[in-house]
Amino acid sequence: MKYKLIALDVDGTLLNDNHELTAGTAETIKEIAGQGTEFVLCTGRAPRSSLPFMREMGLDGYIITHNGAATVNVQTEEIVHEFAMDPRGLERFIDYCRENGVHYDINTTFSLYVPGASSLDEEALDMYKLYLIVPEDLPEWSEFNEPIVKMTVTAEKEELDRIQAEWSLWPQEDFNILRSGDFFIDIMHKDASKGAALKKLAEKRGIPAEEVMAIGNYYNDLTMLTFAGLGVAMDNSPLEVKAAANAVTASNNEEGVKLALQKYCLEQSVQ
Repeated sequence: MKYKLIALDVDGTLLNDNHELTAGTAETIKEIAGQGTEFVLCTGRAPRSSLPFMREMGLDGYIITHNGAATVNVQTEEIVHEFAMDPRGLERFIDYCRENGVHYDINTTFSLYVPGASSLDEEALDMYKLYLIVPEDLPEWSEFNEPIVKMTVTAEKEELDRIQAEWSLWPQEDFNILRSGDFFIDIMHKDASKGAALKKLAEKRGIPAEEVMAIGNYYNDLTMLTFAGLGVAMDNSPLEVKAAANAVTASNNEEGVKLALQKYCLEQSVQ
């Protein structure tokens, strides 16, 4: 068994474009897990929108959520580790969003807060429903005292391109600002990333990097793909992500995860 720990991104990787986990992919994961391999979901999602997939597949262990900002035990839902941010540093981003009418949310490990959540339109609510989340009203900023692990900005791709370009000119030494999808920009602690969290988990489990496999499809997956002994990019990945990976599999709509696992984990087990 060459790979003892396998990290899977969720959206655009494990799930197809209809946000579905196919039966074939789930069965392949269960088969490999039955051989003793550990699986960890490594996602930009929150725990509440990640845990159901682990439980659907009958998997224990851990999930790495919020793009590496929080790691949670699947069985106990205990926070194993989280990178909390200084909320004062977020004020300039919040002011920008308010002044420019840009939608944003504030995430603790288990909760998501939106200004005026109770009056969100159906389109915004539908977006959160896709990720199995019910947003809560953001309290007055001066009264907010929970550990914040992520701020997410949501807009159309062209608007986010412009925002990303503007923010790239700001001092960023305190934050990791990354594009986690065509329609999302995430702001996190400067040390938070999927790769950093996966490295910590592998060390905790006593598993060297060469025995770790990671599969992902977007820029926020780069750090875990380059940390793992085998980094596999989906065919629906940007060219830069494919170039950074060791291998490329089929797209998320063609069960690319299943095919990669069969190629690198199941076939070798019978040789």
